[in-house]
Amino acid sequence: MHRFTRFTAAAAIALALGLVAPSAFAPSAFAQGAMPAKTGQSAGGPVLTDSKGMTLYVFDRDSGGKSACNGQCATNWPPLMAPAGAKAMGDYTVVTRDDGTMQWAYKGKPLYGWAKDGKPGDTTGDGVNNVWHVARP
Repeated sequence: MHRFTRFTAAAAIALALGLVAPSAFAPSAFAQGAMPAKTGQSAGGPVLTDSKGMTLYVFDRDSGGKSACNGQCATNWPPLMAPAGAKAMGDYTVVTRDDGTMQWAYKGKPLYGWAKDGKPGDTTGDGVNNVWHVARP
């Protein structure tokens, strides 16, 4: 009961401050309010990961908060997609891709997975073509 009371107070404050919309309190919306990435561990140290623990990467050719990875590039390097209506939180922002979809970025750099990573902790995309690097917290 105590945890529920603390949640209710925090929710009321967030709602009163306009930090969340009333619809954010629907059960399915809680996942959208979670941070888009987590900190995981790799052999090389801490990395940002997606919700499944897979390593995230940044691309040197991205600039100005815009993704330069489209088409086949995005097949090999799947963007960390943001749901419609996603809003910036902390160091995470949302960028609009060329096709109009939304992608999460960390400190202005769009985030991607790597199709050749097989399991959490893999970092096989680090250094590919000297333009892909693990995203570090």
